[in-house]
Amino acid sequence: MEFRVLAVGDVCGTAGLQWLAKTLRPLRREFGVDFCVVNGENASGVGITPKQADSILHSGADVITLGNHSYNRREIAAYLDDCPYLLRPANDSPLFPGRGLGVYDTKAGPVTVMDLIGRCGMNFGPDNPFLLAERLLKTVETKLVLVDFHAEATSEKLAMGWHLDGKISALWGTHTHVPTADDQILPQGTGYVTDLGMTGSIRSVLGVRIDQSITTFRGGLSSRYETAPGPCKLEGVLFTLDSRTGRCIKTERIMRYDTDFSCG
Repeated sequence: MEFRVLAVGDVCGTAGLQWLAKTLRPLRREFGVDFCVVNGENASGVGITPKQADSILHSGADVITLGNHSYNRREIAAYLDDCPYLLRPANDSPLFPGRGLGVYDTKAGPVTVMDLIGRCGMNFGPDNPFLLAERLLKTVETKLVLVDFHAEATSEKLAMGWHLDGKISALWGTHTHVPTADDQILPQGTGYVTDLGMTGSIRSVLGVRIDQSITTFRGGLSSRYETAPGPCKLEGVLFTLDSRTGRCIKTERIMRYDTDFSCG
């Protein structure tokens, strides 16, 4: 039986939240999506609030994953402990609130979702994600296993994909906000893409106001980054899985651009 998983790239600010609310449920109907994972760590620019998490779930996400900005909005701490549908990186400190792995009931049976964060260029030192993934997978009993690897380096994401090939159903990269053209099925049946892209303003630099980003790169003083308003896009990948074997049988990039719908 085919089981369709839609992974949606990092939601950025008000524009991303509004565009997700407008497009996600219609996308689910159009492509017959059975399960949807959305990265939401930039919902408030840097971080996510409980209200924003509720908005993403209400828009049609089954699970929200986070990354290096998981705790920028401290009011999310209690929510991370209370809400099983919001995951932070599993290789963060065990003293941090929340969980990095969840098991969810679906029409195809239980599905495991794991959230990991890379170490290359991330400016802090969580546990080794490769070794932790090995340990966690020994405890997993479901055939369908999905991994969001929130990482800066394309090499680290690719290495993780090959490392877990045949051990999980699909792995996608998040964090860099630019969709890569390498969605594929690895030799042992794992669906893979280096980066999903982002959901937010088209006229931006990775979701940030263009003028602020240019000022920074020119060497000037810039105020705290603000997410850009304007026309919006959603970027992600649809993974079609065989629920009997847990293997990926098809990948398809999903993009929804609307130059007429201004958000933010």
